Amino acid sequence: MFKLYLDPGHGGSDPGALGNGISEKDITLDIALKIRAALLNQYESVEVNMSRTSDVFISLPNRTSEANSWGADFFLSIHCNSFNGSAQGYEDYIHNSLSDSSTTATYQNIIHAEVIKVNQLQDRGKKKADFHVLRETSMPAFLSENGFIDHPHDSSLMKDASWRQKVAQGHVNGLAKAFNLQRKTTDNSGTVYKVIAGSFESWKNAEERVAYLRAKGIESFIDTVTASGNTWYRVQAGAFTSRENAEERLTRVKNAGVQDAYILSENVN
Repeated sequence: MFKLYLDPGHGGSDPGALGNGISEKDITLDIALKIRAALLNQYESVEVNMSRTSDVFISLPNRTSEANSWGADFFLSIHCNSFNGSAQGYEDYIHNSLSDSSTTATYQNIIHAEVIKVNQLQDRGKKKADFHVLRETSMPAFLSENGFIDHPHDSSLMKDASWRQKVAQGHVNGLAKAFNLQRKTTDNSGTVYKVIAGSFESWKNAEERVAYLRAKGIESFIDTVTASGNTWYRVQAGAFTSRENAEERLTRVKNAGVQDAYILSENVN
């Protein structure tokens, strides 16, 4: 089992970097939620714990202590940058006490390469720093800065949901290579069957549905979906390569009282 602690930077009263009508806390959360959804949908034996799944403030010590006590295998922190509107591009960080031959540096090399393949950003390189989340974690830790929010080129990409999905997938591809994750085995059609337990325009309503399902012993999470320019919060209660297994989960969800649940088939090839 691979245990990822996923940390969307900032949140709540701490908006992070601001620029061009958007805030870092919103961009990082959406990318992180997309990373979680992609990992859980595409790979076997993965657990994801997030420092936040909504717009709330979480202190840095709380983020690292939770990751440490949970026993994460890897700490991934998602951020955006800013610098007076004059800088642009992507960069990532590991702790400055680590050598270039360290295990964490090896992970950085792999993830950096995969993210750069898809993010359409200038490559500012692999770096090191003494950030709290890199220093106080007991597992390998990595922080990515996904563009400069105050630069016109980078911010225009950040506003595009399909770009945020590509960036998320780049991180997932890197994690899969770094930790040798095993893709879910599909039939010849390459189909994954997702059990959808509600789609909501309100994040709060989606969170309430997740809490309800978890109280019934059914693990679920929220995936953000953009359709016709509108954002929907879709509650997913499992992804299966077998239609039969998906039907069994659907029955369980409906028996728990969620009658609007259904199966969504998606091709992952």
